[in-house]
Amino acid sequence: MRVVVLVSGTGSNLQALLDAAASPDYGVEIVAVGSDRPGVLGLERAETAGIPTFVVGLKEFESREEWDAALTAAVAEYEPELVVLAGFMKLVGERFLSAYGGRTVNTHPALSPSFPGAHGAADALAYGVKITGATLFVVDAGVDTGVIISQVAVPVQDDDDVESLHERIKVVERQMLVDSVGRIAREGLVVSGRRAAFGR
Repeated sequence: MRVVVLVSGTGSNLQALLDAAASPDYGVEIVAVGSDRPGVLGLERAETAGIPTFVVGLKEFESREEWDAALTAAVAEYEPELVVLAGFMKLVGERFLSAYGGRTVNTHPALSPSFPGAHGAADALAYGVKITGATLFVVDAGVDTGVIISQVAVPVQDDDDVESLHERIKVVERQMLVDSVGRIAREGLVVSGRRAAFGR
């Protein structure tokens, strides 16, 4: 399965996918890595692996819609069957979703639908939940509202701070992403209403 990965930062999830994709049994070829920011470590990881990269920066465009159209066009050049947002910190828009809706996945460091947005671990800790976790979902027009593909629970320890909790979430999030993307490639993904299942 041809996969484009979009990153905004260090690319630790990207690296996990690159490592998995090195095995022919995994079923994934990462054909390009894109970012909204130049010079990030995620792009360096891709370049080290010999994978083409591209940058589509929001500041280069007069409107969000123009940026979204340019991002869509840049991704389309690589003809992906699946797009993975791996720490990509921008919301994709209508043009992108019309091209890749249902074929774009993202992770969230909480058990959706709880604690959407950029501060999932902090919000869970502040609320006092005893269990949080990570979610993989099909991207839609909302903020972390898409159909849930997979979830993994992470217990909250009494002595957790945001950093320690987020670190533990990231470990399971990375494994869930690698496992699920591999399964999508090898088995397929069927979405019916709010429910998603691996298979054809």
